Amino acid sequence: MNFTPLARALFRRRVTESLSWTGRIQEIQLRQLDFLLRNLRQTGWGAAMGLSEARNYDDFRRLLPSPVAYAQMRPYVMRMIAGEKDVLWPGRTRNFAQSSGTSDGKSKYIPVTSDSFKRSHYKGGGDVVAHYLNLYPDSRIFAGKSFILGGSFANELELPSGVRVGDLSANLIENINPLVNLTRVPSKKIALMEDWAVKLPALVRAASDRNITNISGVPSWFLTVLKQIIKAKGAQTIHDVWPNLEVFFHGGISMAPYREQYSHITDPRMRYLECYNASEGFFALQNAIDDPAMLLLLDCGTFFEFIRVDDADSDRPEIIPSWKVEEGEVYELVISSCNGLWRYPLGDTVRIESVEPLKITIAGRTKSYINAFGEELMVQNAEAALTKVCTALDCEIANYTAAPVYASDHSRGRHEWLIEFNREPASIDEFAQQLDLALQQENSDYEAKRSHGIFLDPLTILKGKRGVFDKWLASTGKLGGQRKVPRLSNSRHPIDEILKFNQ
Repeated sequence: MNFTPLARALFRRRVTESLSWTGRIQEIQLRQLDFLLRNLRQTGWGAAMGLSEARNYDDFRRLLPSPVAYAQMRPYVMRMIAGEKDVLWPGRTRNFAQSSGTSDGKSKYIPVTSDSFKRSHYKGGGDVVAHYLNLYPDSRIFAGKSFILGGSFANELELPSGVRVGDLSANLIENINPLVNLTRVPSKKIALMEDWAVKLPALVRAASDRNITNISGVPSWFLTVLKQIIKAKGAQTIHDVWPNLEVFFHGGISMAPYREQYSHITDPRMRYLECYNASEGFFALQNAIDDPAMLLLLDCGTFFEFIRVDDADSDRPEIIPSWKVEEGEVYELVISSCNGLWRYPLGDTVRIESVEPLKITIAGRTKSYINAFGEELMVQNAEAALTKVCTALDCEIANYTAAPVYASDHSRGRHEWLIEFNREPASIDEFAQQLDLALQQENSDYEAKRSHGIFLDPLTILKGKRGVFDKWLASTGKLGGQRKVPRLSNSRHPIDEILKFNQ
């Protein structure tokens, strides 16, 4: 039975509401801030920071003039995980999304409050469906099942009873409305499995013979799953298996490096819709067929502020509200949200593509990183792992850079490191193995992607000739006082340029 016409009628109101935001950004965002401040006044953190008297935006920015990094929030989050109530958000929080990308620990834990589930994540997910149905009047997505790829609750913490820490997707699946479970696969038991060596074949069995009309997840992870399903069914494309598949709702990492590979396993009717759904909230979605810019969700429990990228490293950066950003400019995104994070810099940079309506594209990260496969490997992780391995193997590094090697039709992706040694290890192969293990110890997301070698192959190391980095820097005019080698890059630039000097 096709329930799409009924769903379309139910979702139409949200599209109409979003169209009414033009010209009303300040009004809608201040309404969100009012809700947030009323809750902030009930928290221990609000009292400790002198924010109990904050009644409006002027009060808020005066009493909290600077961004609040995760390192400052971590002790409060850990108190919440231990079961304390009214810390960063009123009441007790029982769900936390585990993520990487922090300099003060292997993982960071983002509170997912009941308000965050309702007002941000699930509301944003509903908005994606609403806008998709508006864009495609011929859609029949509710004539079949959704295939939603989830993570697990694997973590290294000792938790009190009732507290769950794991991937955002695991938290979302665990707490989803039971009615939604009637329209999706796989079962919750399979979706939340930790061991991907067991989970992957279970996913293939659960989904192969179902009428799948839409899929949701991270491009790199789904690519592996879809290839396994195609192989299991002896098919050429995924549409041979699921003839009614029409759309991939994707996010988490850039789709661009994977477009060609998806074109090999899908047919031309496949549609793609990008979402900006992070552990911290559901922030934006693509609402036009031929426009990659995403509409910022102004009424989904988040108050958005922005810092110009050239001002981000100053001690007191200017923080700009959403109604004062300029088209074409690139900003670091700062949020205050119903998950209990206040003036929190996400580490993401966005380009303002339109101010009326307010639409963005993801420009990148504020720091050097690799997030080609959802691993969010940061420089701090790399430096700590390299230090550990160099000490263990009695070697010394002069310079290095690393970049992704994207998967092909016949291979998985991996990280490639170009390293110039002052003192080489006895074995480059052993160095590579030890570095791969050390990175897994330093970064929980990299560890998850490397699990059983299902999604990510072991890293490889290219030995740099003596002086190769200096030669490259000289060619760019930056040798000397402006000397700076990008340590981690989310693309093949600059490693491919440096390799030209390593021949």
